[in-house]
Formats: sequence, structure tokens, C-alpha cells
Amino acid sequence: MKMKHLRPGAALVALASALSQTPNPPPAPAQESSDTPVLRVTVNLVQVDAVVTDSKGKQVTNLTAGDFELLQDGKPQKITKFSYISTAAPTPAPAAPKPPVPGRATPPPPAVKLRPSQVRRTIAMVVDDLGLSFESTAQVRGALKKFVEEQMQPGDLVAIVRTGAGMGALQQFTSDKRQLYAAIDRVKFNMMGRSGVSAFAPINDSDDGSSAGLDDFRDEYFARGSLGAINYVVGGLKEMPGRKAVILLSDSIRLFNQEGLNDRILESVRQLTDLANRASVVIYSIDPRGLPTLSLTAADNVRGGNPLALSGHMQRRHAEYFESQDGLNYLAQETGGLFIHDTNDISGGIRSVLDDQRGYYLIGYTPDDTTFQQLKGKDRPYHKIKVRVKPAGLMVRSRTGFFGVPDQQARPAYRTREEQMFAALGSPFGGGGVRLRMTALFATNAQKGSFVQSMLHIDGHDLTFTDEPDGFKKAVVDVLLVTFGDNGTVIDQTSQTFTMRGKADTYKLAMQRGFVHTVNHVVKKPGAYQLRAAVRDSVSQKIGSATQFIEVPDVSKGRLTLSGIVMRASRPPDPPQQPGAAAGPPSTEAQQEPRRQQAEADSMGTPALRIFHPGRKVEYALQILNAQEDHATKQVQLESQLFLFRDGQQVYAGKPNPFNAAKTPDGKSVMTAGQLQLGSKMEPGEYAMQIVITDKLAKERYRTVAQSIDFEIVK
Repeated sequence: MKMKHLRPGAALVALASALSQTPNPPPAPAQESSDTPVLRVTVNLVQVDAVVTDSKGKQVTNLTAGDFELLQDGKPQKITKFSYISTAAPTPAPAAPKPPVPGRATPPPPAVKLRPSQVRRTIAMVVDDLGLSFESTAQVRGALKKFVEEQMQPGDLVAIVRTGAGMGALQQFTSDKRQLYAAIDRVKFNMMGRSGVSAFAPINDSDDGSSAGLDDFRDEYFARGSLGAINYVVGGLKEMPGRKAVILLSDSIRLFNQEGLNDRILESVRQLTDLANRASVVIYSIDPRGLPTLSLTAADNVRGGNPLALSGHMQRRHAEYFESQDGLNYLAQETGGLFIHDTNDISGGIRSVLDDQRGYYLIGYTPDDTTFQQLKGKDRPYHKIKVRVKPAGLMVRSRTGFFGVPDQQARPAYRTREEQMFAALGSPFGGGGVRLRMTALFATNAQKGSFVQSMLHIDGHDLTFTDEPDGFKKAVVDVLLVTFGDNGTVIDQTSQTFTMRGKADTYKLAMQRGFVHTVNHVVKKPGAYQLRAAVRDSVSQKIGSATQFIEVPDVSKGRLTLSGIVMRASRPPDPPQQPGAAAGPPSTEAQQEPRRQQAEADSMGTPALRIFHPGRKVEYALQILNAQEDHATKQVQLESQLFLFRDGQQVYAGKPNPFNAAKTPDGKSVMTAGQLQLGSKMEPGEYAMQIVITDKLAKERYRTVAQSIDFEIVK
């Protein structure tokens, strides 16, 4: 492979300027694996998962069906299905360390986009900021950063969700550590929650207990809010393959109040555990308060108090501490998870959860006819499940039950167009019924300021074209694009319906090239954003979705910044024609074939699609913002370097390429472009190109920045 830097002259000005204007779309018509379900509840099969450990907590993976006993409502069941599913990823070979370059930071490699078959573990870290004290919040933030830095493995699909953040937070499942760090930065103490600065309210002898009812109401109100948020996360996980984990970090979920058992909270918890069991979700709960002393603190006001009153205060503090853990323990037990508490090592607790996710047994049986019978005037029966392991010294954890409703009836039905498309936005994977690719690029100019340009490429083969009497073909497509902000709420939403009509030639060209729909969003506030798009064929109701994480920097700070990268196949010049030359004979089929291949390559190697053949030349362009300028020469002193990655591993590194250039007339940016010669023997697959820019005139801390874009190689 070869790379060279090009000055953005006449041949590349159009490519570079695509960052600030809508690109020309191609012509289009006028307008047993780990995927196995874990808890399956049907009239023919009930299937549950179980984890077996020895006395040291190590998983046991070599048992047979004869080593287990399974009971429903106390009655033994005949095991008809049995297997062990391993989710442990192979340990990757350590990469050789790269020598540091003096004066230049080493940017991290681009994030790897996971396909469904590549996902080993799906983990939702649910931070209950409605139920965390100020002290616990600080501990949780540190543990989350350590998880992303040290414990997250290749093949992990992770979300960091706050219970007080809103419904849109579900859309944050990713393998991109940049996005996870951005989510961790938003984990802060929620003053509107049910916890104060410290884990325990200070003792005050003047308190006559009159506020107990108000405290109960406050606890219940916020606890139901937390459970509702967890319920929403679990519901979204139901559509994702395999066994999933929710790690809940919370100071408390109380099942009891001053009057005894809180039936409303208990019912919410039971509904949540049933949904989690049907969604193949295991809930692990962690109490981040650590190992408390439960003794007097400096905040306690006990001056003048008598010993009996003080003893009563201390007994109440002990009781409140253990009662605050009842709901956390219940959620873990009912779904086959772990409740981790009384430890100051939160990272160690997360590590125990990850170890527990290495694999599980799937055990199935045929239920009897009464399992799904509902007596008139009564609720659906709740059936208890008990899994036992026969060998001595072993322990087993599994789900404890389900409501007598078959999965077909429990599954939500999405009837309207809006319901179907918003449900598609919940998937962390692109594709689906309609093949869709999205490219989102950050850019800025004097007229618009900062904006994000989203190019949606839709494959015409997945659309339903109907014949019309006048010889036209018609397809109707619904498009929904949603931007989620840093608190999980919808920042911007575009919903449109397109009717495409065209005759035979235009239709064939659309089948070959697809079509591009472009949406520009003016971004008034810098930050991290998640863009999600869904398209729906109105006839077949097939839906496709795509997602992309994008960071919009604060250009006003004057720090070196890069726009998104525009990338396309290089178009060779037409052969020169001799003046006055007579037209030759029509070309033969063999002579036309290379032209067809060239046309096909050009149709795929567009900024919106980026699919290239080995051996092709690829052009790229980007915008460099806030480069420092030499006062004497009025030019910038920049250095660019290009890297290629495949599956997160570097496969090519270009040489540092220094260049001097003048800024654009507005003095805000430098336009730069280059050309990459792909190797003729490059293996097909998904790649990422990373451009690293170093400003030799900038302060060392802000001297180096990087931008990347993904592309695909096909034969």
C-alpha cells in the first residue's frame, strides 16, 4: 500500500468541499451458539439457564443431564434438552508495544464495530443515580472507568445507563470506549434522588419520627422510577441474542416500609424479574456503600441524648441498612445472578460478575397442560422453578420462575409505522430487513457553524417496487433519523416518507447504486451524540437500522480539531481523443466488460458506501480546524500520518508526511486531501483508516489529534 499527500487542487476541491455541502447522490427514481434463547416458555418447551460452581466459586463445565434435577412447582420434570454454552472469548495475543515518537502523542486505534456473530457478552451497567449517595457516586465512577480501561474485552457490547437519564439512554450499547467514557463523565450525584450526601442519614435526637411517612413516600416514588428504568433496559435487551447481564449499582431498593411489606414495590420487582427471565437477562446487583461500620459518625447529633434513645437509633440504623438491600438481593436471586455487598472493592465485584459470564447450562423440559391455564377471575399463575445439582460440594444458580404466559403472547406487537420504526432504533446492530449504511461527518463553516451531515445509503434490492400503468416502477420508503444527546433524550428527529418513481433505465441504475438521503443537523452545543436511523419499506414493512457515535468538539476553545473524513474511489481520467478522429466501430462485449467493472466500482466507492476492490486508488479529504499559524510566513506547519486497521489491529502505517499550507480565506481552517493506493492482495473484510495530524506550532498537550472512518474491501 502507498499513501501520498496531495494539495487540494482542482481534481480534489470538489471532494474536500463535500464536507460543507450536500454530496451529489447517485441517480435514483424520482421522488447452538450463544444465540440460543435462554429462558424459552412455550407450550412445548420451558428452557432455563444455570451456572454451577465449586466450593471456591469456580465454574464447573463438564456435567451431564444426569447430574441435574429440575422441578416446577415442586414436581420433578423430565429433562428433554441439555447443553453447555461457552461465552468466554479466546485470550488475544499481546500486541507488540510501539516505540513512542518524540513530541507526538499516540492516539488510540479506531473502535471496532461488532457484528452480531462477534458479540461474546452483552452488559448493561445500570447506575441507579436516583438511589446513590454522593459518596457512592464517586466510588461508582472510579469503578466504571476501571472496567472500561482494564476489564472490558474484545466482543463486549456495553451500555452505561443512568436510571434518572430518560428513555433514550437505552440507545447507548456500543463497543466504542470513547462513547463509554463520555457516558461515565455524565454519572454525577443526582440531588433529586432518594439518597443524601452520605449513605446514612445523621442521627438527630430532636427528630420525633413525624417525617417517617414522608420518607417512605419519597423512597417508594424514586424506587419505582428506578425499577421502571431497569424495566425499560431489560425490555430492550429482549431483542438481542444470547444471555445478557444487567449490573445494577444502587445503594438501596426497599421492599418494606414503616407499615411492613410494600406490595406495590414487590409487584414491580416481580414483574421485572419475569421480564428479565423471558429476555434472557441475568441481574447482578452491587451495593457500592462498601463495608460500613454502622456506628456513630461525626455527623450524628447525640448531645444530651439518653442511652436508651441512642441504642434505639443504632438498632434502627442496622435494620434500615439490611432492609435497604432486600430488593437488590431479590432481583439477583430471582434471575440467577449475584448480589455483591459489604465490600469496598467495587471493581472486584464487577470482575466476579464477568467471571460468572463465562458460560452456562441450558436445561429444558416439556410442561404439562395446566402450566398455562388461567382460572376465571384470577391472575396468571406464577410457576416456581428449582434446579438442583446432584454431585456433592457443588452449588447451582438459576432463574426461579415465570408467569404462565407463552412467549408468543408475552411478546409486544408493534402495529403502527411509528412503533415499528422506534423498535428498530433499539437494535445496536445495523442492517436488518433493509440494508442501510449511515455515514455521519462533523464539519463547520462560516454560514452554518458546527453541523453534522448524515448520509443514508439504502440498498434498492430490499425495497418493494410496484408496476404502474404508465411503465413506471414505484416504491414508498419511510425514513426516521433520531439524534440522542448526552442525557439520553432526543435532541433532533427527522421523519419523512419518500415516493420513488422511475422508468426502466432509472430503476436499473437505482438497483445497481442504491440511493442516498442526506440530512444536515446544525449542532449548537458541543458534546457526544448518538445518531440512529431506521428505514421501512411501506409495502413489505421490512425495516433496516444503522447507528453511529459522533463527537462534536468545542471549536471555540481554539484547540486543534479535525472534521469527518470524506472517502471515495479515485476516478481515472478519460482517455484523450485525437482531434478530428473518426468514430471507431462499436466496442465488443469483451471490450465493454472492463467498463462495466469500472462503473460498478465507482458506484460502490462513494462517500456514503465506501466499498472498494483491492488495488484501487482511494481519495480522501478532511478539514483541519484551529491550526496554529506562523506569524512570519502566515502558514501552518502540520504533519500527517495514515494508519489502516482491521479488527482493531494495525495492518499498515504510513510515514509522517510534513506539509505547509495557507488557511482558507476565512482564516478558520486548512483543507487537506490525499490518495491511498490499496494493495492488490488485501484480504476482503472491514477496515478503518485513521488520519493523525500533528501541529508543530501548538502546545504539546494539544499538538496531536486523530480522525478515522471505516470502509470495506471486497473481491
